[in-house]
Parts: sequence; C-alpha cells; structure tokens
Amino acid sequence: MDANRQISDLVPLAGTERAAAPEARDATALSPTEPVEALLVLRYGTPGRLGASGSDAALVAGTVESLGLQVVRTDLPSRRIRVRGTATDIAAAFGTELRQVTSRAPDGGTATHRHRTGTLRLPAALDGVVTAVLGLDNRPQARAQFRVAAAADVRASYTPPQLGRVYAFPDGTDGSGTTIAIIELGGGFGTADLDAYFGGLGIAAPRVRAVSVDGAQNRPGQDPTGADGEVLLDIEVAGALAPAATVLVYFAPNTDDGFLDAVSDAAHATPTPTAISISWGQSEDAWTAQARTAMDSAFADAAQLGVTVTAAAGDSGSADGASDGSNHADFPASSPHLLGCGGTTLDADPDTGAVTAETVWNDGGGATGGGVSVAFDRPQWQAEAGVPGSGRGVPDVAANADPRTGYQVRVDGTDTVIGGTSAVAPLWAALVARLAQAVGRPLGLLAESLYAGTAAGTVPAGFRDITEGDNGGYSAGPGWDACTGLGVPDGTALLARLQAGPAGGAGAGGAPGLQ
Repeated sequence: MDANRQISDLVPLAGTERAAAPEARDATALSPTEPVEALLVLRYGTPGRLGASGSDAALVAGTVESLGLQVVRTDLPSRRIRVRGTATDIAAAFGTELRQVTSRAPDGGTATHRHRTGTLRLPAALDGVVTAVLGLDNRPQARAQFRVAAAADVRASYTPPQLGRVYAFPDGTDGSGTTIAIIELGGGFGTADLDAYFGGLGIAAPRVRAVSVDGAQNRPGQDPTGADGEVLLDIEVAGALAPAATVLVYFAPNTDDGFLDAVSDAAHATPTPTAISISWGQSEDAWTAQARTAMDSAFADAAQLGVTVTAAAGDSGSADGASDGSNHADFPASSPHLLGCGGTTLDADPDTGAVTAETVWNDGGGATGGGVSVAFDRPQWQAEAGVPGSGRGVPDVAANADPRTGYQVRVDGTDTVIGGTSAVAPLWAALVARLAQAVGRPLGLLAESLYAGTAAGTVPAGFRDITEGDNGGYSAGPGWDACTGLGVPDGTALLARLQAGPAGGAGAGGAPGLQ
C-alpha cells in the first residue's frame, strides 16, 4: 500500500490529540510487519436507541479492508469494531506514526509500550461514522485506587459485614438474583484465598467467575503487593456484603481500548448486571477526549440497560496526583452517568455499628479524590446540589476509605488491611445489589434518584452528612461537597426512600448523545 497516497485521503478525527507519555524515552521503530490492533467506536445508528447500524458497520469494514486491515470483531449493540493490521498499514490508515517507548506509568512504575502523539486521521468515507480510534497507543491508562497503611499506623479495621452494620445495609437482603461485575486491569485471585476469607467470616463463598477481555487473564500471585490487592479487595468487599450475588470479574489490559472493552462487555452481558464496580482511574487530563467520550457513552448505555456503575473517586486528594498546583477530577468517576465514590476516615464500634466519628479521609499521604470536572458539564440532576462552577461535581457518595481505619482482607495467602476509594466502589455496588433485590427492579442511573429534591446545604434521606475535613482543595460542609458528596449511606433509609418515591428505574436520566 502507498502510505503517502492514503494519508492524502484522510481527515482529522476530533478529540484524538495525544501528548507524549510522561518521561517517554528510548524510542525505537516498530517492525513494519508487527501486528497492531485498534478499536473503532461507531456513532449511534438510530436517534434515542442503543447500538450502531448494520450499514455503518459494513461501510467501516469495507473501507478498512480496502486499506489492508482485517476486521477482528464487530459488536453492533456496543458500537465497537476491532481491526488488525501490520504496523505500517494501520499507522497509514489513521495518519499517525507508531513507535515503541518506555515511560512512567500511572502507578509510578515504568512501562514499555506503543506510542503516538498528535491527532489521528480517518479515511474520508468514515468521517462522522467513526467517533473514536483507541488502542494504537497502548500506554497504561489507569491506576488502582487503593492504599495500604503500615501496620503500625492502623488504628482500627473492619470486616465488610461490620461496615454493612455501620452503614445500615437493609435486613433481609443479600443480593439474591443480582450480578455484580467488577472491572480489573491487572492482577488476579485464587479460590484458596476466597475460601479461606469467606470461611473466616462464616459466609459461604459467593459465586465468582473470571472473564477474559482482549486476552487478559486472571493471573494471581504475580503482583501480591499491587494489582492482586485491588482484585481481592474488590471481590471480598462485594462478596461479603452481597454474598448471594453472582460476581463476575472482567480482566482487561490496562489500556484505553481494554478499559472500554471491559465496561462494554460487562454492560451488554446476559444476564444484565445489576452493578458494575470500577476501582481504577486517572486524572481527566491524562485521557484523550475521544477516550473519555467513548467511555462516558458506554456508561450512558449501561444506565439505559438498567446497570448502576460505581467508580472510585481517587486516592490522591483534589490534585489527583498532579503536580501543577491545580485541582483535577478523576475519570471515570467524573462521568455524569455513574456514581462517583469518595472516602472517609471511620471510628466506629464494629460490633454495634455505632459511629464515634467520621470525617473526610486525608491522612497526609493519601486523601479522597473529589472536585469539579473540566471535561463534563454539570448534569441536570446535580443542578441544585450546590456544586460550584458549571462542571460535574465529584463524588456523589462516600464510605470508609482511610487505610488507617481500613478493610480486613486476604491477599495471596496473607491477611492484611487495605483502604482507598477502591474499597468504596464495591461497597456501594453491593448496596445497589441489595437495594435492587428489595425493590425488585434495576436502579440504572441511581444518582438521579439520590439527588432528587436535594438543595444546597441539605442532606437527602438515606444519607449521613460528613461535615469535617478536607481533601486539599475542598472542604466538607453541610450537604453535598467535593470531598464526600451527599454523604455516607444509611442503607435502610435509602431502601425506604426508593420504595416510597418514583421509580428511578432502568435508564433514569436517559443517555445524552443518543439523539
């Protein structure tokens, strides 16, 4: 193929601008014949309805095949087409240059990966049909939002059932008939850990199954102080608080396309999950605009299908780990189509659930994320809550996250205490499963129901307000704040509110962008 001729037939794809990876070095050329895959996201086929049209998919397939690429997979309901080609052909098809570099990963380590900068371009025939091209640059996209305190710093710790007592999870519910999907971008779990952990709690181990996405696998024991801790924390919190739920753990590559594939595969699975829990994220500005938009659309689709998505708000305070002196919201928690989960420091009686004190988590080394998005406008359901500015406020809800008052879990044969907002996402996913079980319907975009009738400075029914502490750039106060959102749950009161009020139901709030 004549790459120069193809490039002359290309048009820019908005939102694809990408800066160099942090501390990128050791750039080398890819072998011209190295196989490279990309994920294409298509426009919606019909206004107000999910999915791409068959005619658009056929146009995309015919166009990319004429450029020497191969269609690997087509999924119309989630509007995804995965393509493969040689490094030379796929780079020419999308008007870019691919190299291999080593850079600083979001978790502070290093990674070697494909790399591109600048703007992608599309074959002119696909202008307006393809809305995103992901995966050409496969740098690590997100970090796990968990923290481990030194043993000497732990002043209290709780099992998930004890936190269920603190947060008044409704009696008579256990998640029966529901499915919780958990997104993981690394690590793994072993059944021996789960059997020992749940046996120690006196709980029958929940049904847990690993699901492979884009070739990623459940690989326990490879990273016991890293991603394994995230995986087991998520499973053990969700499973202990909703022990009768089915837990599906989606393992995907830690790339923008892998992350999107995991979310889309989970949301469109059969049966439809009640909740999707996400404990991985990264500052909004570390994503391309096309990746944020594609992910947000996947969350909107999930809401339309009745799925409630919970996402950790971050563990690095209002700066979200950035060093530019500004506040940064974490994505995907800043998506307006999910429930952003912030963190607290909890002092409570584990036996009775009585709370002595609960404040914003900020221990000097880690702190709950939270702030105001610069990528997403404030949703209508948040309009009266007191969010400053015009962006989407993060988080929506909170629960215990301080590793000094953390969660008792078992990781690769070792009992330990872990915190972070990554624990709050599965806690809320389990609560959603139990609430959905009790009301007999999916809850979809639950945030819309939670904010209904809420005015600035007021606390809606079903929440206990957190009014002390800060996360760096924002301070807690009466009502919603950018540290702990609406507050921590009173699950029994939330259930009464959902039973008494209008149905939030599947797809509450709709999916902007479908028109």
